[in-house]
Amino acid sequence: MRNSKSEPKPAVHFRVRSFKNQGDDACADCGAPDPSWGSCSLGVFICVQCSGIHRNIPDIGMKVKSLSLSRWEDQEVEFMAENGNGLMKHKYEAVVPVYYYKPTHKDCQVLREQWIRAKYERKEFTGEGKKLTYEEGTRDGMLMKRGRDNGQFLNRRFVLSEREGTLKYFTKYDAKEPKAVIKVDSINAAFQPEKIGNPNGLQITYLKDYITRNIFLYHDNGKEIVDWFNSIRAIQLHYLKVAFPGANDAELMPKLTRNFLKEGYMEKTGPRHTEGFKKRWFTLDHRRLMYYKDPLDAFAKGEAFLGHQDHGYSASPGLPAGTHCNGAWQHGITIVTPERSFLFTCETEFEQQDWLKHFNDVISIQMSPQEYSMEAMFRHKH
Repeated sequence: MRNSKSEPKPAVHFRVRSFKNQGDDACADCGAPDPSWGSCSLGVFICVQCSGIHRNIPDIGMKVKSLSLSRWEDQEVEFMAENGNGLMKHKYEAVVPVYYYKPTHKDCQVLREQWIRAKYERKEFTGEGKKLTYEEGTRDGMLMKRGRDNGQFLNRRFVLSEREGTLKYFTKYDAKEPKAVIKVDSINAAFQPEKIGNPNGLQITYLKDYITRNIFLYHDNGKEIVDWFNSIRAIQLHYLKVAFPGANDAELMPKLTRNFLKEGYMEKTGPRHTEGFKKRWFTLDHRRLMYYKDPLDAFAKGEAFLGHQDHGYSASPGLPAGTHCNGAWQHGITIVTPERSFLFTCETEFEQQDWLKHFNDVISIQMSPQEYSMEAMFRHKH
């Protein structure tokens, strides 16, 4: 008979799995499935990416362990069993504002890190009556902005105002007149670290004289740039509640800043379909498909509106018979609108299918009254 004392301790991975509560099968911070790490100090299960962020926060990072590789003490296992993601969510996410962007596992590092720090380090959402910086109604500070023509990043003063409903920027701190005045309700903001070449890179997109304008920003401090982002969303929500007084939060949320559905290179030809195919950078922002010569161009070279399939819009693989395709890429896409057809080619079949999926997803969604207005504006512009 074996000596029970010599029996190896059961792998903690299975011990932890055996008592998992509802919600413990996804990362407590970003929602990634099957988290493989745990925080013994908080009692939450987290993914490997979020575990790295936890370890860099002194107050909470001392006791982050792998569920399968680390040695766990009995009291640590009991603590995890008594707490868990659901219970800790009620504590640390008790009063997360509707406008605050809660990142997923698909979002960039700076968004996930500041969400984790806001929850556990700063305890912003525990319901203890803290005044949140995003709700002050105004924000004034310096951000690094990419020059439209020379591509250099220079310090610029930005002023966000709820009362005026605007975001302004000035070329000099003490300048009396702003270089640009942007209506907050026309802004989209999305983090673009890879495109901008900075881990805290933020892209602001808005309409200027019916033309899409991009501004590329960053700040060396991750908290500062995320605070700007959520302050913009807070003011947007304020104006949406005024504009749509009967709408609930779930209806207003999609109208706040949003990530682009897809970006990447395709080749395109001109409206007569006889011009050569040229490589362009494309951005799909819900119903607007924009293309640029360079990903960091300030203005789109052109754009197409994607309406509903019942109104003459479609997207299909391949190119019309007889199309002269001079480019290197052979995987074609044809988008048909009531005004014209757009012809594109992709480098790979995978890219072709992925673009088509996104196009057809958009085209299958019924249009809102605001989108009908956008369609009419777009047709008038073109």
